Amino acid sequence: MLVIIFFIILWYLSLFSQSFFQHRYAAHGAFKMNKGWEKFFFILTYITQGSSYMSPRAYGIMHRLHHAYTDTEKDPHSPSFSKNIFSMMWRTRNIYCGIVNRKEEIEPRFTKNLPEWTKFDRWANSGISRLIWVALYVSFFVMFAISPWFFLLLPIVVAMGAFHGAIINWFAHKYGYKNYILKNTSRNLLSVDILMLGESYHNNHHKNPSAINFGKHWYEIDPLYPVIRLFAWLGIIKVAKPVLVAAEI
Repeated sequence: MLVIIFFIILWYLSLFSQSFFQHRYAAHGAFKMNKGWEKFFFILTYITQGSSYMSPRAYGIMHRLHHAYTDTEKDPHSPSFSKNIFSMMWRTRNIYCGIVNRKEEIEPRFTKNLPEWTKFDRWANSGISRLIWVALYVSFFVMFAISPWFFLLLPIVVAMGAFHGAIINWFAHKYGYKNYILKNTSRNLLSVDILMLGESYHNNHHKNPSAINFGKHWYEIDPLYPVIRLFAWLGIIKVAKPVLVAAEI
């Protein structure tokens, strides 16, 4: 039972870090925060994503490329150019590695106003760091898994961040409904999204990339929207006119 509880908690904490910090903040600049809070969320993202940690800078660049080149060969994660979800994940992984290791030539328009903590990212993306996290996860499963079947969850735990991204970038470009007719295949995967914390309102997001509320209709509840409003009220972030808008990418 502890393994299931651990998996659920990690699922939502990892997803929170990806949606709040890497996606809405780093990629789209939907709100602002000072450098102290930025470093706090760097560390929180590392703790909650562990072995699947993604550099907010590299994530931001990759996601901006996705919006600029959706459903084309330049899209880092398009179902249109991959045979299955796993080949798409591998392609995305290779592009991410090129960006995070500064081996990919990126146009300046995609690198504006990105959060950077170079030394921290270097450690968090290192093979040693990832191996330590994997060892911790395996040890936890060995100690608390009451059935071998629970070990089927281990690969998802190890690559949690990648799985979250793949779910949206694969399924939300193939299945679901549309609120907006756009020049891409984006869809809203779920009408009530408590599984992906609002991320599955992908069609809505492609229409208004910098919106802090991914929902459009009353039933499209974005669980992170009230959290963002709370953080703004507490002074942790400042919701203002985004630095990066859709027209710029």
